[in-house]
Amino acid sequence: MINKGKIIEIADRRGKITTKELSVEFGVSRQYLNQLLSELIAEKKILKFGVTRSAFYVSTSYGEANPSIVPDVFRKSYKNKNLEEHRVLLEIEDRFFPLEKMPENIRSIFTFAFSEMFNNAIEHSKSKNINIEAALRGDTLSFIVEDSGIGVFRNIMKKRNLRSEIEAIQDLLKGKTTTMPKSHSGEGIFFTSKSADTFILDSFGHQLTITPKGPTIKQPPTTKRGTRVIFEINKNSTLHLNDVFKKYTNLFEESDYGFDKTEIRVKLYTMGGVHISRSQARRILSGLEKFKIIVLDFDQVPIVGQAFADEIYRVFNKRHPDILIQEENMSEGVKFMVDRAKNEAKKSL
Repeated sequence: MINKGKIIEIADRRGKITTKELSVEFGVSRQYLNQLLSELIAEKKILKFGVTRSAFYVSTSYGEANPSIVPDVFRKSYKNKNLEEHRVLLEIEDRFFPLEKMPENIRSIFTFAFSEMFNNAIEHSKSKNINIEAALRGDTLSFIVEDSGIGVFRNIMKKRNLRSEIEAIQDLLKGKTTTMPKSHSGEGIFFTSKSADTFILDSFGHQLTITPKGPTIKQPPTTKRGTRVIFEINKNSTLHLNDVFKKYTNLFEESDYGFDKTEIRVKLYTMGGVHISRSQARRILSGLEKFKIIVLDFDQVPIVGQAFADEIYRVFNKRHPDILIQEENMSEGVKFMVDRAKNEAKKSL
């Protein structure tokens, strides 16, 4: 009669084992073997890879000594019915062996980011199926969440009565943008993107890529129907999830761990051109009254107009005197107009 100790001994010796091989060799039922193997998996002494007939088992010690035998990619498609992201995450943790070997900071980031993005697909996409991939390629740990639903940018555009997908992307980058305000804070994509080395949203001909250098928007050569989320982080990164939240939350004593700070890449609010008009400034400022600190990044912005600067530094500041507006990467031309607008605002007090 075979027992759990015998299974581990065989797995250590042979490498890969299957229930069919053991059933034939020892003359016991597959049902009995599956029970023993399930117990060994729960005890983290055996690892399972694949499903149904293609499934095989490896002892944990053999897998650690021979990492090339362990699959470095896990893929699965789920029907979007009664799905719960924590159950899918548990399946990834059970069947995607490289994740268990990640440092704690990387596992925490992966868990947070995947849960947020998979939940978005469940609740917002209206897609019948959701496909996922978790992979380790070289030093890059990644996941993909893909659906064939209504599209993240189109959904925001429709629910917020915006004129284009570009305006939806602009709102999304501010943070606190959600199409379901009663059940979502709108912070998931913002914080997920800030914890990634590379974060990509691809949907119906528009692709938003966010790296530590900032966001870029382009039209990819092929159109993704629905939404594809790609998240990548180096497995050796020293970033901690707490660092990401600390940078943008609880910056004031009265904040109560609120999401206080946002960063705006001004260049993205005109697709080719300079920032002259008051209406452009209003577009940038839309929704920013929710924050306590606004950082305006003027990188690659050559000049701004008087009306543009006045709308931000006099009109908006007068309405929201408790909001701190900071600037970075200003050219001499931009700095001149910003300083001028600030001085004019002081005169009107």
